[in-house]
Amino acid sequence: MIDAGVAGMEELLFTRARTFNKWQDRAVTDAQIPAIYDLARMGPTSANCSPARFVFVRTAEGKEKLRPALSSGNLEKTMSAPVTAIVAHDTTFYDKLPQLFPHVDARPWFTSSPAFAEETAFRNGTLQAAYLIMAARMSGLDTGPMSGFKADLVNEAFFAGTTWKVNFLINIGYGDDTGNFARLPRLAFDEACILA
Repeated sequence: MIDAGVAGMEELLFTRARTFNKWQDRAVTDAQIPAIYDLARMGPTSANCSPARFVFVRTAEGKEKLRPALSSGNLEKTMSAPVTAIVAHDTTFYDKLPQLFPHVDARPWFTSSPAFAEETAFRNGTLQAAYLIMAARMSGLDTGPMSGFKADLVNEAFFAGTTWKVNFLINIGYGDDTGNFARLPRLAFDEACILA
């Protein structure tokens, strides 16, 4: 038997939650953004490497900077979203390991293999972005994660001269469900899972 509180969380995070394409004309405050991040940053990553980096685009100037990189299908929903998080990862995340993983000198694990470092950064950065989505939902906000942009233009506009690389975008705000599609099917357990 599922506890009523747990059932409410299931709905909030998974079964009732949706990917939003339209947004209410309702601001996300600058105080809400660090609160979401502070919750999301507590999720686990391998060796506590925490490679995700986020740019929270919330001003008209920031949106205009992002505009040229957006596909036509993502333009309106991104420009109208109160906040668009650019999810990136730091390719030299390992420089923070003395702070984040102080009990072992883990930096050489990654400096000795650029391919392993990139794989670790991408995997764990993506995981951290999922935590950000869940944190936003727990905070009463809705999200619209998406691809459909030119990564080179985002990197040039926002990350030139840095070691950060874009992964994907997440629109954040108070969703307007009139823009939602019907719930799409998901694969059943026996289609996607194996017990070994």
